[in-house]
Amino acid sequence: MNPFDTEASRYDEWFDSPDGQVIFALEVACLRGLLRKTVGRWLEVGVGTGRFAQALGIREGIDPSSAVLAYASSRGIRTQLGYGENLPYSENSFDGVLMVVTICFLAGPEKAFEECRRVLKEGGRLIVGLVPADSAWGELYAKKGYKGHHFYSVARFYTCDQVVSIANAAGFTFDSARSCLFTPPSGPVTDLSIREEVVTNAGFVALQFTRGNKKTEKEDR
Repeated sequence: MNPFDTEASRYDEWFDSPDGQVIFALEVACLRGLLRKTVGRWLEVGVGTGRFAQALGIREGIDPSSAVLAYASSRGIRTQLGYGENLPYSENSFDGVLMVVTICFLAGPEKAFEECRRVLKEGGRLIVGLVPADSAWGELYAKKGYKGHHFYSVARFYTCDQVVSIANAAGFTFDSARSCLFTPPSGPVTDLSIREEVVTNAGFVALQFTRGNKKTEKEDR
């Protein structure tokens, strides 16, 4: 069973906790530096309860959990029930796609990235926000998963290099990155700085990719 169906309220309430408010605001600021203005039509894959979409001005979202989508709908997001690996949208539909802490919950990230490329217009942007597996935060969440945490037990964390490789294979070009959450998870978040690159000890990294023309095998010969 999808834990987000049974724990939707618990998940959403975390954002209103003291730590949740600080971390959420920091991650939104990190992402906003890449999104700038969300010109055109944007989609959030793995929209969850719609917190990030609402804060970043994204009007459409898809998620496999009907429970979290109820929250997203209440926040003004036009929602669709479905999976990132099989997006129910036509080709060249969007100017941008956002995925925030979604890749770790995907059954097939390679397929999901191919689907993101398919629904994006040429030159469209894909922005991926993740908790890197090799960060202190990623290692903590993975340990919680091993112990049966209701969300992290179904998560698989990736490094930034792994995400870039998956995106490149799907036909994306890596453009830029921003990093934040440099405070270790052992105490309150005090470092609110954001850096314009991939920083190895960052607990949250936003990666931006551009959709290009993916050459066929015949064209490569």
